[in-house]
Amino acid sequence: MNDFQRPSSLPSRRQLLRMMAGASALAAVGGETIAEAAGSSPAPATPQLTPFRVSIPQAALNDLKRRLAATRWPERETVNDWSQGVPLAKAQALIAYWRDRYDWRKFEARLNAFPQFRTQIDGLGIHFLHVKSSHANALPIVLTHGWPGSIVEFLKVIGPLTEPTRHGGRAEDAFHVVIPSLPGFGFSDKPAETGWDVARIARAWGVLMQRLGYTKWVAQGGDWGSGVTHALGHLRPDGLVAAHVNWPLVFPEKLPEHPTPDEQAAIDAAGRFANEQYGYFKQQATRPQTIGYALADSPAGQALWIYEKFQAWTDNRGNPEDALSMDEMLDNITLYWLTDTAASSARIYWQNSQGKPSGFSAGRIELPMAATTFPRELYRAPRKWAEALWPHLLYWGEVDKGGHFAAFEQPAVFANELREAFRTVR
Repeated sequence: MNDFQRPSSLPSRRQLLRMMAGASALAAVGGETIAEAAGSSPAPATPQLTPFRVSIPQAALNDLKRRLAATRWPERETVNDWSQGVPLAKAQALIAYWRDRYDWRKFEARLNAFPQFRTQIDGLGIHFLHVKSSHANALPIVLTHGWPGSIVEFLKVIGPLTEPTRHGGRAEDAFHVVIPSLPGFGFSDKPAETGWDVARIARAWGVLMQRLGYTKWVAQGGDWGSGVTHALGHLRPDGLVAAHVNWPLVFPEKLPEHPTPDEQAAIDAAGRFANEQYGYFKQQATRPQTIGYALADSPAGQALWIYEKFQAWTDNRGNPEDALSMDEMLDNITLYWLTDTAASSARIYWQNSQGKPSGFSAGRIELPMAATTFPRELYRAPRKWAEALWPHLLYWGEVDKGGHFAAFEQPAVFANELREAFRTVR
């Protein structure tokens, strides 16, 4: 077969690259005030590193329950699977659990157990967790989430990374962990202007790590966090010595005429994504404001917009609960709802799709790079593609379980991969 060696039902190379426009763009504490989150509007940030805690007003939680109780449902899907989206029975079960059994305060207390801060960078308030290891020679790392994820994705890896001796690792494997919320996500500010693409976010992360006093550090990310991490690889801010991603953006510009089985599998998977799962991407890349109205008004809509991705992108046996618990998914979903960030988070797609090159590749990167591929990733890039674009490939891992939300799904595997990836740069 020609044209990707793929079935004709998948899009052509030109169609795939056009449809994926924007994907390559995925290319000392001061102050004593404790800022509290009041709904979706945290206190204004300053350049100081200001301690922060989450305290959602009870009125916001009462309003959520009221809205959930008043959900209006469509009729049942006309298929017996997830091919038209979340099945009605699964949707109703999730919303009933959220309304009647989920406890935000439990998660809020868990989040507040970690040191959190806000600081203004480039005119925007950035929220982040900063958890230091007890091991003096720990390596600082910035972890960047994506959409529809959040800082929630990384909470289970904080302990294994900062205190490895308690989790099967060695003292010399320790990290100081920095986990920022992307602009427009969680308790970071929502940009009021255009321009916050992955390169600008990467520059902000460079400022953040400098502001924290780190002169040698590494970076990691998946999904849009992978885009930011690739951008950091291009920018190479002071102190950054290496980076790791769990979604390597190394798709070749010219596809091989005779692909290997691994290459063909990656090409086919990319084609299936563009052909079958691309609707959310196109909507958020072209009309994020419009979808934002619906999701900001309906918690059920917000929940199911995200829940569908947990089903499609995790390593499961048909249901997202095979990979993540209902409470874990709702921790993330509720964070989106209470911060009213449906529209502002969606704009990261629009911002990174305006006049950007198309394709899955972030281009050549000279910074030492590392990657781990997980079996249920959107597509699994072969190592040879990374070797062609990363001349200083530091580490390449292939694991046998986990999906797109790697740290969330497989925290022990994820933590071990980071230990291995950065062992030679400490």
